[in-house]
Amino acid sequence: MSDGGVPPSRADARRNRALVLQAARFAFEEQGLGVPLGEIARRAGVGAGTVYRHFSSKEALFRATIVDRIELFTDTARDLVDVTDPGPVFFRFLASVVRLAARNKALCDALEAAGTGRFEPSPGVGKDFDDALEVLLGRAQEAGAVRQDVGIADIRALLVGCLSMERARAGADSGDRVQGRMTELMCEALRPERVVTKLAAEPAKRNGSRCEMCGAALATARAGRPARYCGGACRQKAHRARGRTRQR
Repeated sequence: MSDGGVPPSRADARRNRALVLQAARFAFEEQGLGVPLGEIARRAGVGAGTVYRHFSSKEALFRATIVDRIELFTDTARDLVDVTDPGPVFFRFLASVVRLAARNKALCDALEAAGTGRFEPSPGVGKDFDDALEVLLGRAQEAGAVRQDVGIADIRALLVGCLSMERARAGADSGDRVQGRMTELMCEALRPERVVTKLAAEPAKRNGSRCEMCGAALATARAGRPARYCGGACRQKAHRARGRTRQR
């Protein structure tokens, strides 16, 4: 029966299910698991009864909206298994997962919950993703591009943490944040040697003043007196210079 007591046709049922899925996908992407089912029904233009007719619970609806996204990540990882440069490809894959999932609150919630064992997107989907990612990790380790003492559990934990940090930085002050900086730091931590990854420069607000020693522009002081030096090195140079002046 429909919400008004009239049995829906098969075409109407399919259309309503598609409307619910589309509305749920956008709502979950914006708000994650916290979005109420009533809000999804409102966006879909249907009654709550229609939502429950197609999906027994909010968790079931949530699963339906993210399974295809996780499967896409899995298929991509599988397609990359036989590449000739497994190290760079592994790091690019990690970065792409973070970049795409960080824009999607639903995927962030799903990956975080799955990583702690509190949620399984669909039977086998989470494990398939882990298995495909573990193969990429193993190939990168065999090529000497990734340290040998990390496993798939470490990678999943790093992914979840990196997603959370990228979202927090983007939401806190997007005008002054460098997107992907946390991802670069994550990748750096996985490398076997102490090779410094060139990080994107993080812009700083300037107050128009310059360092008294080297002349570099100074960042705006958050509190207290304005800074006189750009860092500890110039501060030490100034201290030594004052000491030599007093000794004369």
